[in-house]
Amino acid sequence: MPERVVTLAGQVSRNANDKVERINAVTGRIKMLALNALIEAAHAGEQGRGFAVVAKEVGSISDEIKQLSDALSNELAPQIAALDGLGHQLVRQVRGGRLADQSLNMIDMIDRNLYERSCDVRWWATDSAIVEACADPNTTTCAYASKRLGVILDSYTVYVDLWIADRDGRVIANGRPSRYPNAIGTDVSGEPWFNNALRTATGDDYSVDDVTTNANLDSAHVATYATAVRVGGESRGAALGVLSIFFDWGPQAQAIVDSVRLTEEERDVTRCMLLDSSHRVIASTGGRGVLSEQYPLQADQVSIGYYTDRNNNVVGYARTPGYETYAGLGWYGVIEQRPRSSPSS
Repeated sequence: MPERVVTLAGQVSRNANDKVERINAVTGRIKMLALNALIEAAHAGEQGRGFAVVAKEVGSISDEIKQLSDALSNELAPQIAALDGLGHQLVRQVRGGRLADQSLNMIDMIDRNLYERSCDVRWWATDSAIVEACADPNTTTCAYASKRLGVILDSYTVYVDLWIADRDGRVIANGRPSRYPNAIGTDVSGEPWFNNALRTATGDDYSVDDVTTNANLDSAHVATYATAVRVGGESRGAALGVLSIFFDWGPQAQAIVDSVRLTEEERDVTRCMLLDSSHRVIASTGGRGVLSEQYPLQADQVSIGYYTDRNNNVVGYARTPGYETYAGLGWYGVIEQRPRSSPSS
């Protein structure tokens, strides 16, 4: 593990400093003994002259040991510092690369999921019950369309609701009228997804809105996909109205950010997120900051990468690659990991 290099560098530094200190302590004691020996030799006069020579030599050896100790300390210090720096750099590279790969996996999972949503809305807009309700929006056709939407919802549990709106933007049918009774009659003519869907050129086209909170759906967080309902269900038929589908964003996105493979130690210091094109948090570990926080992502026009922020957090990120005919919305998968204490040896 890269962290092992940092740990070993720290251990080598501590061991080297400890040994140098002990050597210096021993040489200090030898120096003191040599000095005391010289004093005693001086007191002994002529008889202590030979002993004085030995004491001086011992003191000289002590000085030489001290010089070697200092040289060793001075040489080891920059080498250990370089080893420590290399270890931390290796940690950032390995961890950053892994976080970037995991971020790409997150955004790829959501892209594949939303690709299916873009297919669903275009397919269901050709359903005869939906086409008939838009062509002749009376009590019978709208009731049958609502029933048909309910059948679809029973099989596709990732949706909060499905709405049909006429050309004027008035909702005429929905799939869960008992749960969301206020949906019928709602004016969606001012919604971007409605107007963009009504202006689509063919049945192959669709509109999509960023994740929002829908008050008529119990304030659920939804991703909205819409397309025009056309005469005869034909791809190039005139637009009769709009079918909109509301993807149950909250639990689906939360499942993705929570599924990132992390160790128990990593989970305590890691935040997994999905960001929209303006870097607004649209999903996050623990639900933190969803639809309220603007994350300071430093992507620098690079589709995938990592960096260390000013708080020394390692941040890995990946921009949506799209999937099949779904180009993506410029969203990002992002994983932020705070510094961890180095593992013990």
